[in-house]
Amino acid sequence: MTEMMKAVRLHEFGGAEVLRYEEAPRPVAEQGEVLVRVRAASLNPPDLYLRDGYRALPPEWRPSPVFPLILGTDISGIVTAVGNDVQAFGVGDEVYGMVRFPHDLMTGSNAYADYVNVPASDLALKPKGIDHVQAAAAPMSLLTAWQFLVERGHDKPNPFQSFNHAPAPLEGKTVLVNGAAGGVGHLMVQVAKWKGARVIAVASGRHEALLADLGADAFIDYTKQSAETVMRDVDLVIDAVGGSNMERFLNVIKKGGALYLVNPLGFSGHEEAQRRGIVVSTAQVRSNGAQLAQAGRLLDDGTIRVVIDSTFPMAEASAAHDRAGRGSMQGKVVLINE
Repeated sequence: MTEMMKAVRLHEFGGAEVLRYEEAPRPVAEQGEVLVRVRAASLNPPDLYLRDGYRALPPEWRPSPVFPLILGTDISGIVTAVGNDVQAFGVGDEVYGMVRFPHDLMTGSNAYADYVNVPASDLALKPKGIDHVQAAAAPMSLLTAWQFLVERGHDKPNPFQSFNHAPAPLEGKTVLVNGAAGGVGHLMVQVAKWKGARVIAVASGRHEALLADLGADAFIDYTKQSAETVMRDVDLVIDAVGGSNMERFLNVIKKGGALYLVNPLGFSGHEEAQRRGIVVSTAQVRSNGAQLAQAGRLLDDGTIRVVIDSTFPMAEASAAHDRAGRGSMQGKVVLINE
């Protein structure tokens, strides 16, 4: 007889209201996997995109999933079982990770649930210095910052460009982060500072104090002035926002500098960038437990911290998606599973 659990499932694409908190079959740990009792799971943009059916993508890129599916990639929890060939973890270990991403990008990685089965290679021990909420908030955003700025960590092809992303040396360089208060942006600020950069944060004015506290050396309130009108000769711009007119940042960057795009869809300035001698690059974030173990040391000792925008019970995932959909977040939205 199949054991059951509670999960947030999707039976159709649509708005936040289509998320249902209901009974679902409990997974088991297959070979090379770990079964984790989920204590917290965080929201990331791909969760919202998948819930909506990836309508922003060209039709041929959109998913054709088998419903029902369970959203979510980022978890923190406790190991309850291990499959064959798993040596690194044991029952009772507290762990965190990003589950099967981007492998299950179009079908859901099953994190919004009481239990999830996770490849052992996607997991790391949870840093002892932070709780499950903070740990669950970290994986995708932290791995994005790490793979953009520290080490790519894999040689898989990038669907958005023909060459492999190569993190630039940052010591002594000037880095501008657009969207600096968001889930990815606030970690980009901290990782760039840790790597020795001078960091200029771009966000709305209500985030200025937080970003100064996280180490930003200067702040631009985009509601009052645009970065491209006040900045010149920056070594690196990281755009963690995306959308229209990302090309404007080319005016901010010195020759030989770089523009890193967290969401490159819609960027049309490649020829202009080449003419100016600017590298435009993106990285496809991938699950990587070994990198989370490295970065976890910085979470453990407070060098980097994860900011929590808001928390919701797992049963209120629809409300959490509503919050995330309104934007202007300060850090991450997290689902708590008691």
